[in-house]
Amino acid sequence: MPRTCAHAVPQNVSYGGNDSDGEAYTPRTPRRTPMACVFCRGRKLKCDGRTTCANCHKRGLLCSYVPV
Repeated sequence: MPRTCAHAVPQNVSYGGNDSDGEAYTPRTPRRTPMACVFCRGRKLKCDGRTTCANCHKRGLLCSYVPV
């Protein structure tokens, strides 16, 4: 008797979407902020790119963007 893995995915399972167009599933990649503010760049933090980013807003700092 052949053994099967309990976590194996059946071949006939579809993960949403419309398969009629023939395109393969491509996972979404998170959008990258074009430039981090001075504070986030200095601290190597994730900057959300808003006029006043969340990190500066939380700390009450002036958020400024300077081209690299």
